[in-house]
This record gives sequence, structure tokens and C-alpha cells, in this order.
Amino acid sequence: MIEGKTILLTGGRGFIGTHLALRLCDANRVIAVDNGRRDAMRFFDPPPTIRFETRDVSRAGALDDLLDGVDLVVHLAAVAGVSNYVRQPATTMVTNLIGTQQVLEAVVGRPIERLINFSTSEVYGPSALGAREDRATALGPVAESRWTYSASKLAAEHLCLAYHRQYDVPVTSVRPFNIFGPGQVGEGAVHDIGLRALRGQPVRVTGDGQQVRTWCYIDDMIDATEVLMTHPAAVGDVFNVGNAEPVVPMIDLARRIVELAREGSPIEFEPHIEVDVMLRSPDVDRAAERLGFRPRVSLDDGLERTLDWYRQHLVELDPT
Repeated sequence: MIEGKTILLTGGRGFIGTHLALRLCDANRVIAVDNGRRDAMRFFDPPPTIRFETRDVSRAGALDDLLDGVDLVVHLAAVAGVSNYVRQPATTMVTNLIGTQQVLEAVVGRPIERLINFSTSEVYGPSALGAREDRATALGPVAESRWTYSASKLAAEHLCLAYHRQYDVPVTSVRPFNIFGPGQVGEGAVHDIGLRALRGQPVRVTGDGQQVRTWCYIDDMIDATEVLMTHPAAVGDVFNVGNAEPVVPMIDLARRIVELAREGSPIEFEPHIEVDVMLRSPDVDRAAERLGFRPRVSLDDGLERTLDWYRQHLVELDPT
């Protein structure tokens, strides 16, 4: 339980940022910084203990006047979504890497207790089954825009650890694996398939549907983040956060969602807009052994909770 702290979140209106702000705001003062590009907070009723600031974290000095008295910083701001990597590869690289560098510069010399840097499971490259933090990361070919996101996030991880070693910034990086849940905005398989299935529209699966993933419900991601924000063993290291089981092909995920939606949507196959990742699942032993964290929400339970929320907000949610 985090209490009595002042906490700054970059990307504080995004999917994960919104859930984290709402979790923390009852017992803490939260400053949510965001450029407003994606706004999950619009679905909720935030209390006055959350202060909202519209800023671009990749601009020098953007956070300087907000950091006095801040105890904890969680850096979530990033360009995400495969279609964005393809359309805006330069913006993706600059926002994710330079944005992280500006956050690090802003906290150097300040008495913050922890900086949590949100990275990505994409750093494991085109194929990673049971991916472990102590194994080599991998990047796809430079000619493919798909990998601008993972390259920028991996470079940002190295930058964070460099600032930790050189400037003693108490930083931790987290690699989320396929987080889903209520309030998700932007691209995401559960979001896209779920909305189409609830509307009785054809559900789209890319390729042959045999791409393997595991899925982590948002409440588990927020629980893990709270542990990372406080546990002394987290400093100077990187942790996978996700569910190791079940390992599910995308076609099976689509079938589960269609069944739970009960609207009889057909499943259609379409080409992927870029190269795809065929295998991705985490090894989560490091978080369990060092931090005592394990996810608790099953895939089916998480899908039911998510679809129930989508049903209540179908009118507000953008068509997919």
C-alpha cells in the first residue's frame, strides 16, 4: 500500500496510466502528465486528488516545474501501436527514446524514491517463448518499421540503467506482456476483437491465427507496478510482468471472445499490416522470486470482466 506520496505519471491518461492513477489517488497526490493523444481517463470520474497537466515529455524542461516534492515517478508516455510504427517511425523513435532521456534528466539530483520506466515485451524480438530477463534481447531488421518501437524501448532501457549507474537514479524497468482490460484505448487484440464481437461484426484475425501470446489483466499489471514502486530489490533491474499461462494462439483467443460475447460473429482472416511476431510469452520467475509478485486473474475471468465493461460503454467506444 502506497500512502501519503506525491506521484508523477507520464502518459497518465493512457490505458495503464489511468488505472494506476485511479488506484493511487485515494491515498496519494497524483500528477498525470499527458499530451492527450489517447485518453482512457474519459471513461472514468477522476477525483480532485489527480492533477492533470498537458505536456510533451520529449521537450526539454517539460517536467521541471512539476517535480518539486515528487516522491515517485512512473514513465509510461510513449507512441504505441503497430500502425503508428509504420506511419510514424520517426515520431515513435523520438518520443520513446528522447522522451525517456528528458525524464531521466529531469530527475537527476532530485530526491525521488523510484523511477519506473515502462518498456515492452517487444524487446525480445520476432520470436520469444518463455522469455527471460537475463537472456539476450533481439531486434528485427532495420528495414522494417515494425521494429522502431522495440529499438527505441530497448535503447531507453539501456539509458535508464546508465543513469542509474552514473547518476544513482533509482530506476526500474518493466516489460509488460499483452495487457488488457476495461478502458483500453488504441490498438489491441482484445479491444479490437471484443468490440467487434459484441457488435456482431466479423472478427478479424491476422495471418493464419497461429501467433502465440499470453495475456495479462490490467489489475495484475497495476499490482505489479505498486510492488516495483516500493520494493528495494527492484532498483537497477528489469522485470517481466505478464501471465506465463495459458499460451494461446490468436485464433483461439478470438474464438473465446466470440463465445463470451454471444453475438455469433464470424471470424475472418486478413494480412498483417507489417511483419508479425509468431511466439511471445514470458518467464515471470524473477518477479515471483525477488519481489513476491505473481498474477492472479485468469484469462477467462479477465475476458469476462473486460467484455462486461465494453457492453456498458459500447456507445462511447470508437468503432473498430
